[in-house]
Amino acid sequence: MFLMKDVVRDPNPVLRATAKKLTFPLTAEQKQLAHDLMEYLVISQDEEANAKYHLRPGVGLAAPQVDQSLAMTAVLIPDEEGDDGDKIFMKEVLVNPRVISNSVQNAALAEGEGCLSVDDEHPGYVVRHARVTIEYYNLDGEKKKIRLKNYPAIVCQHEIDHLNGILFYDHISKEHPLEMDPDGILLG
Repeated sequence: MFLMKDVVRDPNPVLRATAKKLTFPLTAEQKQLAHDLMEYLVISQDEEANAKYHLRPGVGLAAPQVDQSLAMTAVLIPDEEGDDGDKIFMKEVLVNPRVISNSVQNAALAEGEGCLSVDDEHPGYVVRHARVTIEYYNLDGEKKKIRLKNYPAIVCQHEIDHLNGILFYDHISKEHPLEMDPDGILLG
């Protein structure tokens, strides 16, 4: 099980490296890594369990964030339209994910983005694509394709960035951090 002490922090060089693509079948160690990445997210989003382990809540955790330069990331995105707060929109480990198409329209979270590997504040809009199509492999080596929009699209782009050595604050305009394209969507 990963704890906060296992999450590497910026400026660790592994966060700026391009992660190694995986081949199938995955090794037992790689499958365990996938399990541990998802386990962190599940526990971090459970208030009782999180109280025990003191994790920072997360919706995504990439292998480079736990010092494994491998193209694997876990995402656990709550369904914001769920009426009881327990619904899950997406729970998946993405192996070798990549964005294969995207919208011209941009989107950003009104409150900005955060990252388990970045302790410093980086105010500003993290401008990303409002809609993306992502291709990836599941743990069994099956190729998958999914279309995402708004918050789930932002989460997955953030995680895929981790596999390419990009951190969220790289997307913030240095000159105008709180400006966005007038056609863009500000999610809040």
